Amino acid sequence: MKLIVGLGNPGRQYAGTRHNVGFEIVGKLVDPILGRPRVRNRFGGELAEANYEGQSVAVLCPLTFMNASGGSVRQAVDFFRVDPANDELLVICDDMNLPTGRLRFRCNGSAGGQKGLGDIIAKLGTDQFSRLRFGIDRPPPGREVVDYVLSPFPAQVRGSVDAAIDVATEATLQWLVHGVAFCMNRYNAAGSAS
Repeated sequence: MKLIVGLGNPGRQYAGTRHNVGFEIVGKLVDPILGRPRVRNRFGGELAEANYEGQSVAVLCPLTFMNASGGSVRQAVDFFRVDPANDELLVICDDMNLPTGRLRFRCNGSAGGQKGLGDIIAKLGTDQFSRLRFGIDRPPPGREVVDYVLSPFPAQVRGSVDAAIDVATEATLQWLVHGVAFCMNRYNAAGSAS
């Protein structure tokens, strides 16, 4: 079993915001690609289970708000007996330290200021798990970080962001089949929307 977690905030007011790209990528993954599995409320989030190329996969969107995602992820990891250090967990989140649309896979490491990722690291007691970071760029000078991450991408870059989300969705499928090392080599420089 592999577990894919998309991070974001619940509620319509957050749909399409920079902070919710994890939800967007998982949404593109679940609906058309994994055969529209039944989505149910479990582990404090929305959970779907499916098979892809012979691999059992659970897809989770914690509905606990971004900064409290760790408890939801911990419950799912424990239930499915996922070994995060064995490339069985992938967390997808936004990253202000990357240009908009840039993708970066990592097999471990710090949260890098991403509070949802930080909460997952704290609740799992390890940073030894795969993550896919999707660049959202830094706010312009004078703009508050919270306001920036909770606002939508500007219309002039939305098309290229959508294209990068498509690349991230394909990259997630490649992770399921080939693992994080393959994806780091193939995708870390791909998907720039700038």
